[in-house]
Amino acid sequence: MTLARALVLVLLLVAPAAPWARAAEPTREEALQALAGAADAEARQRAVRWLAEKGVMEDIPALVQALRDVDSRVRAFAENAMWQVWSRSGDAEADRLFAVGVEQMQARQAEAAVETFTGVIARRPEFAEGWNKRATVYYLLGEYTKSLADCDEVLKRNPYHFGALSGYGMIYLQLDQPTRALEYFERALAVNPNLSSVQEAADKLKALLIRRRKDTI
Repeated sequence: MTLARALVLVLLLVAPAAPWARAAEPTREEALQALAGAADAEARQRAVRWLAEKGVMEDIPALVQALRDVDSRVRAFAENAMWQVWSRSGDAEADRLFAVGVEQMQARQAEAAVETFTGVIARRPEFAEGWNKRATVYYLLGEYTKSLADCDEVLKRNPYHFGALSGYGMIYLQLDQPTRALEYFERALAVNPNLSSVQEAADKLKALLIRRRKDTI
């Protein structure tokens, strides 16, 4: 379906980290404190950019909260930071393979990318983003059962992964299961309410389901 194909960008997103303002770089503790309580939006922005560069998985709950910040730049930086943190495995060779796999995806070398991400998973099975990227490639290949199975593995390791939650919705759209698709789009939005394309898809699905219910009356 056209809607699902358009939404594949959600899973493919690996935004570049924003450049740091190098002056007065905080520690991790200071960054988390600033993100949670600083009145100055610029201080919160600096904190999020620090976490994008050096944050770890334990910092994700704080970044999820930042997705609801009153400042739009903090929200955008927080989403970017989550992808950056998710894309670091903690293993140099796994990270190298991961980068190769992303390049293969971008070059539409799907079969090669599956093989590469399978290698990443074998090396670092706890690395959720390896599973997520393979799920994305399986989706692009039309291997929906395999993609769903990999999404399951992602959420076991990273329940905040709004990309994988959106991915479920995309797959269920392809399988003509709009009710389940809507469920997962809403779960993705519950984590990250800034996903405009997912919100648009959810709104269209709600309208579709209302029409279908009316047609059965």
